[in-house]
Amino acid sequence: MPRSIWNGVISFGLVSIPVGLYSAVTEKDIRFNQLHKVCGTRIKQQKFCPHCEKIVETDEIEKGYELSKGHYVVVDDADFESLPVPSKHTIEVTAFVKAEEVDPIFFDQTYYLEPTDAGKKPLALLMKALEEKQVVAVAKVALRNKENLCLLRFMNGGVVLETLFWQDEIRKPEETNLENVKVDDKELNMAMSLVDLLAGEFKPEEYSDTYREALMERIEAKQHGGQLTVAPEPKEARVVNLMDALKASLEQAKKDKKSG
Repeated sequence: MPRSIWNGVISFGLVSIPVGLYSAVTEKDIRFNQLHKVCGTRIKQQKFCPHCEKIVETDEIEKGYELSKGHYVVVDDADFESLPVPSKHTIEVTAFVKAEEVDPIFFDQTYYLEPTDAGKKPLALLMKALEEKQVVAVAKVALRNKENLCLLRFMNGGVVLETLFWQDEIRKPEETNLENVKVDDKELNMAMSLVDLLAGEFKPEEYSDTYREALMERIEAKQHGGQLTVAPEPKEARVVNLMDALKASLEQAKKDKKSG
């Protein structure tokens, strides 16, 4: 198991549950190094001080909060550690809400909660309560020098923690007023028929990252000197009648469902 990124307790009423926090996802992005075109050597990122005109090592760097141009307040690890914030070491459950009340725009990162031996039974108790009542727990946790609003929710026989964005971090959308746009009843019925036809369960295993797969094929082909595939020409965008487009989509969906 990877190293935990946070250790502390979940405070659930008078119950304390010692747990560790582990990242629940691993990004599969294809990463590239920057190379010097002239010699092919990997470029090295270095931190440079323009005043001292020298490259600065990590142990020579400190954090500064800019008050005004060129004026900073320096903050060190002791300042972060001494902050009077309970969420540094405690995830205190403050409310239980229905999951559907939390808009997905608030979701940030997902983490697994792993209990210590002493925390297994109380965490199982919390998990059962969340599952039976069909609710999620609202709490706060401090990670990487930032306090986060978070949710604890039941998932696959365990409890996961979802960090959330704060209300003031959510940008307001542009004024589109889609609710004021009139929709024809026939078009709406056709659209709902299309939705019904494509309705089903979410099965993530049926989806794959075709962009990453194609990029890896290209990298491997270049590595072995093979023939590169050529991307198809993009379809030319054209204006079509909405009703005609819906009918065509519905017919295509019916054909795809029969062939599938």
